[in-house]
Amino acid sequence: MTHIFVNVPTSDLERSKAFYTALGCDINPLFTDENAACIVWDENIFFMVLTKEYFATFTDKQIVDPTTHAQVLIAIGRDSREHVDSTIAAGLAAGGSEPTEPQDLGFMYSRDLDDPDGNGIEFVYMEPQAAEEGPEAYLTGLA
Repeated sequence: MTHIFVNVPTSDLERSKAFYTALGCDINPLFTDENAACIVWDENIFFMVLTKEYFATFTDKQIVDPTTHAQVLIAIGRDSREHVDSTIAAGLAAGGSEPTEPQDLGFMYSRDLDDPDGNGIEFVYMEPQAAEEGPEAYLTGLA
Protein backbone atom coordinates (compact mmCIF):
# COMPACT_ATOMS: atom_id res chain seq x y z
CA MET A 1 0.00 0.00 0.00
CA THR A 2 1.24 3.48 -0.81
CA HIS A 3 1.09 6.21 1.81
CA ILE A 4 1.91 9.87 1.31
CA PHE A 5 3.72 11.77 4.06
CA VAL A 6 4.11 15.49 3.41
CA ASN A 7 6.52 17.29 5.75
CA VAL A 8 5.72 20.94 6.49
CA PRO A 9 7.50 23.33 8.87
CA THR A 10 5.80 25.25 11.64
CA SER A 11 6.83 27.95 14.07
CA ASP A 12 4.12 26.87 16.56
CA LEU A 13 3.39 23.15 16.79
CA GLU A 14 0.36 23.49 19.09
CA ARG A 15 -1.22 26.09 16.80
CA SER A 16 -0.67 23.80 13.80
CA LYS A 17 -2.26 20.85 15.59
CA ALA A 18 -5.31 22.96 16.45
CA PHE A 19 -5.54 24.27 12.88
CA TYR A 20 -5.44 20.86 11.20
CA THR A 21 -7.84 19.23 13.66
CA ALA A 22 -10.26 22.14 12.94
CA LEU A 23 -10.15 20.99 9.29
CA GLY A 24 -11.32 17.55 10.39
CA CYS A 25 -7.95 15.81 10.59
CA ASP A 26 -6.87 13.49 13.37
CA ILE A 27 -3.50 13.38 15.11
CA ASN A 28 -1.66 10.07 15.41
CA PRO A 29 -0.16 10.18 18.92
CA LEU A 30 2.31 7.39 18.08
CA PHE A 31 4.20 9.80 15.82
CA THR A 32 3.64 13.03 17.72
CA ASP A 33 5.97 14.63 20.25
CA GLU A 34 7.44 18.06 21.08
CA ASN A 35 9.10 18.20 17.62
CA ALA A 36 6.42 16.87 15.31
CA ALA A 37 2.78 15.98 14.89
CA CYS A 38 1.41 13.37 12.53
CA ILE A 39 -1.70 14.88 10.93
CA VAL A 40 -3.99 12.18 9.51
CA TRP A 41 -6.08 13.22 6.50
CA ASP A 42 -7.17 9.67 5.73
CA GLU A 43 -5.72 6.15 5.76
CA ASN A 44 -3.17 7.05 3.06
CA ILE A 45 -2.37 10.76 3.42
CA PHE A 46 -0.49 12.31 6.33
CA PHE A 47 1.18 15.64 7.07
CA MET A 48 4.16 15.60 9.37
CA VAL A 49 4.08 19.08 10.86
CA LEU A 50 7.60 19.67 12.15
CA THR A 51 9.08 22.47 14.18
CA LYS A 52 11.39 24.49 11.95
CA GLU A 53 14.40 23.33 13.93
CA TYR A 54 13.45 19.67 13.56
CA PHE A 55 12.51 20.13 9.90
CA ALA A 56 16.05 21.47 9.28
CA THR A 57 17.55 18.17 10.46
CA PHE A 58 16.14 16.42 7.37
CA THR A 59 17.92 18.57 4.78
CA ASP A 60 21.10 20.53 4.17
CA LYS A 61 19.14 23.03 2.05
CA GLN A 62 17.95 26.39 3.30
CA ILE A 63 14.46 26.26 4.77
CA VAL A 64 12.33 28.89 3.03
CA ASP A 65 9.74 31.05 4.73
CA PRO A 66 6.36 29.73 3.48
CA THR A 67 4.80 33.18 3.96
CA THR A 68 7.05 34.59 1.21
CA HIS A 69 8.22 31.59 -0.84
CA ALA A 70 6.39 28.66 -2.41
CA GLN A 71 8.19 25.33 -2.20
CA VAL A 72 5.34 23.00 -3.17
CA LEU A 73 1.65 23.26 -3.97
CA ILE A 74 -0.36 20.53 -2.27
CA ALA A 75 -3.82 19.69 -3.64
CA ILE A 76 -6.29 17.52 -1.74
CA GLY A 77 -9.51 16.30 -3.32
CA ARG A 78 -12.88 16.83 -1.69
CA ASP A 79 -16.09 14.99 -2.58
CA SER A 80 -18.15 18.08 -3.50
CA ARG A 81 -17.96 21.83 -4.03
CA GLU A 82 -19.71 22.25 -0.69
CA HIS A 83 -17.00 20.14 0.97
CA VAL A 84 -14.35 22.43 -0.55
CA ASP A 85 -16.20 25.47 0.80
CA SER A 86 -16.74 23.99 4.28
CA THR A 87 -13.07 23.00 4.53
CA ILE A 88 -12.01 26.54 3.63
CA ALA A 89 -14.50 28.02 6.11
CA ALA A 90 -13.13 25.79 8.89
CA GLY A 91 -9.56 26.76 7.98
CA LEU A 92 -10.35 30.48 7.97
CA ALA A 93 -12.08 30.18 11.35
CA ALA A 94 -8.99 28.39 12.72
CA GLY A 95 -6.55 31.12 11.70
CA GLY A 96 -5.77 30.29 8.08
CA SER A 97 -6.03 32.67 5.14
CA GLU A 98 -7.29 32.42 1.59
CA PRO A 99 -4.54 33.86 -0.64
CA THR A 100 -6.40 33.68 -3.96
CA GLU A 101 -9.92 33.81 -5.33
CA PRO A 102 -11.81 30.53 -5.86
CA GLN A 103 -11.29 29.01 -9.29
CA ASP A 104 -14.22 27.47 -11.15
CA LEU A 105 -13.32 25.80 -14.45
CA GLY A 106 -16.70 24.10 -14.83
CA PHE A 107 -15.26 20.58 -14.53
CA MET A 108 -13.12 21.52 -11.50
CA TYR A 109 -13.61 23.83 -8.53
CA SER A 110 -10.75 24.77 -6.25
CA ARG A 111 -9.87 27.09 -3.39
CA ASP A 112 -6.53 27.75 -1.74
CA LEU A 113 -5.88 27.90 1.99
CA ASP A 114 -2.70 28.94 3.76
CA ASP A 115 -2.20 27.50 7.22
CA PRO A 116 -1.08 29.95 9.95
CA ASP A 117 2.57 29.37 8.94
CA GLY A 118 1.89 30.12 5.27
CA ASN A 119 2.01 26.52 4.01
CA GLY A 120 -0.44 26.34 1.12
CA ILE A 121 -3.05 23.68 0.49
CA GLU A 122 -5.47 23.64 -2.42
CA PHE A 123 -8.80 21.90 -1.94
CA VAL A 124 -10.30 20.60 -5.17
CA TYR A 125 -13.51 19.05 -6.38
CA MET A 126 -13.52 17.53 -9.86
CA GLU A 127 -16.65 16.32 -11.60
CA PRO A 128 -16.45 12.50 -11.74
CA GLN A 129 -16.83 12.35 -15.55
CA ALA A 130 -13.97 14.82 -15.96
CA ALA A 131 -11.80 12.79 -13.59
CA GLU A 132 -12.50 9.58 -15.53
CA GLU A 133 -12.59 10.85 -19.13
CA GLY A 134 -10.79 14.19 -19.03
CA PRO A 135 -12.11 17.74 -18.88
CA GLU A 136 -12.99 17.96 -22.59
CA ALA A 137 -15.34 14.96 -22.39
CA TYR A 138 -17.17 16.58 -19.48
CA LEU A 139 -17.37 20.02 -21.09
CA THR A 140 -18.49 18.52 -24.44
CA GLY A 141 -21.29 16.70 -22.62
CA LEU A 142 -22.60 20.07 -21.38
CA ALA A 143 -22.98 21.48 -24.89
